[in-house]
Amino acid sequence: MELKKKDIKLLETKKGLISLLQSDNGQLNFVKALRTMKYEKRIEQLQEELIKLQAWISNNKKKVVIVFEGRDAAGKGGAIRRIVEHLNPREYRIVALPKPNEAEDGQWYFQRYVRKLPQEGEIVFFDRSWYNRAVVEPVNGFCTEEQYELFMSEVNDIERMWINSGIYLIKIYFSITKEQQAKRFNDIINSPIKKWKYSSVDKKAQELFDVYSEYKNVMFERTNTELAPWKIIDANKKYKARVESIEHILNMIPYDDKNLRLLKPKNFEEEN
Repeated sequence: MELKKKDIKLLETKKGLISLLQSDNGQLNFVKALRTMKYEKRIEQLQEELIKLQAWISNNKKKVVIVFEGRDAAGKGGAIRRIVEHLNPREYRIVALPKPNEAEDGQWYFQRYVRKLPQEGEIVFFDRSWYNRAVVEPVNGFCTEEQYELFMSEVNDIERMWINSGIYLIKIYFSITKEQQAKRFNDIINSPIKKWKYSSVDKKAQELFDVYSEYKNVMFERTNTELAPWKIIDANKKYKARVESIEHILNMIPYDDKNLRLLKPKNFEEEN
């Protein structure tokens, strides 16, 4: 391949050389290394904007909720980690709730999520959220049809109340194909440091893929409101999905000194 001067400069950096040396099968893969470096440069630019966003939220005592939903292995957790990488940890929280305990089972469904809503000047990231009841729970038989329908009839009103109280609510869905999910599950199972992530629910995810799709589509139809719309991101390519999710967050909130030129979408290609 023919490299431009700016491409050579990227590859001559410390990160660029490391990326090049980590190419597959001991062969120098300039295309993949350059793609990685362009992604890292873009992420760094967007992370600078995230710092400005967080400062605006803190200084103006705003409250922000960012929901990440998607199938198992869609890359929600990895995206959140890149978003918060350089943020002030005192002014954000990541919420990934386990299944409800016996006491929570007897409470109003939204109660434990209300407890996790942000204070003034804070961002809260939900790595899965109340939308478990829209897809995961009914697919796996963790709730009754009555509980499901009650949730679907209440959720838009609940979110409207939160937004009217001053909360910025951003809902992002990471979408992956059945083939990509199978590939990532296989990577997780064969990784000594990741295999703990593979749960009993994950084991049935491929078998129930089409059922998940049915409930997911109903969720979009009934909860994609003007006040709280869903942003659906193709997450088959992790790098691209992370960039698009950060761009969306930055575009959704009117923080000071926003770099509009920087936030024009750019294309990133990568191997899965």
